[in-house]
Amino acid sequence: MIKETMKYHKKIDIVLENINKVMIGKQDETVLSLVALLAQGHVLFEDVPGVGKTMLVRALAKSLDCDFRRIQFTPDLLPSDITGISIYNPKEMEFEYRPGPLLGNVVLADEINRSSPKTQSSLLEGMEEKRVTVDGNTVLLQRPFFVMATQNPVEFEGTYPLPEAQLDRFLLKLKLGYPTLEEELEMLERTTKNHPIESVQSVISKAELITLQEEVKEIYIDQSIQWYILKLVSSTRNHHAIHFGASPRASIALMKASQAFAFVKGRDYVLPDDVKYLTPFVLSHRITLTHEATYDGVDREQTIVSIIKNTNIPIRRKFSG
Repeated sequence: MIKETMKYHKKIDIVLENINKVMIGKQDETVLSLVALLAQGHVLFEDVPGVGKTMLVRALAKSLDCDFRRIQFTPDLLPSDITGISIYNPKEMEFEYRPGPLLGNVVLADEINRSSPKTQSSLLEGMEEKRVTVDGNTVLLQRPFFVMATQNPVEFEGTYPLPEAQLDRFLLKLKLGYPTLEEELEMLERTTKNHPIESVQSVISKAELITLQEEVKEIYIDQSIQWYILKLVSSTRNHHAIHFGASPRASIALMKASQAFAFVKGRDYVLPDDVKYLTPFVLSHRITLTHEATYDGVDREQTIVSIIKNTNIPIRRKFSG
């Protein structure tokens, strides 16, 4: 265990407890959201409306001492509505830049596929390059910078499917699904008077969060596990049901997610099981199926699961810690 960060793990547990007060029965999705944040990646939630996607983002943001911004994507939203705009100041006789909502620390991009591809692409530069370009000028985004986007299923009317290049920018793609009847009953009881989100308090400061993100990079990952990651990713490029496989960016994403997952679990080393668990969330949205596979009803998650089953797990060595 990394001694310098042991004091922070209790705070990580409190953050998870905060979110679980608001999100009932979604412990796995809560952990994965925090994993993406610590790995300096971004999350895409795809699900039907009303299952708590936005509430999870708000609960996570409130647990952090960071600037929270929300962007409601609509068909008439313009790129400048996201990145900001330069306005002429007659007193100073010069243009002044007024930041858009993308210049926050935790950004909720709500219903991202409701907007046009041109507006969607304005989010792309910020997510990948950590900067935006306004009127030819480059504006750097401050750390930490974390985007949690939500989208409705593409079968819904008025949606614009995200292009593959933009999907690849999301570290994880998650789904919440409907709660069980017991979970929904508990939800009703908790919200009878006040919503649990009102009681969520900040736990981790901005400086502490940046420190944790740097510590995640120090998590040990054995070369045998690195090869396991490469075998999983390369298998997507030779699978009969996959037209376009995952890129090298996917290998890096799976490694970073595995390091962050091990960190959240209180370890300073990555296990093969960490990689195996995370692979569907990291790779499923990065592949394109063949027309034949799609016609036969095969989905991306099933294909990734089959790849995992057919890839040998490296023999466990004696890990440090």
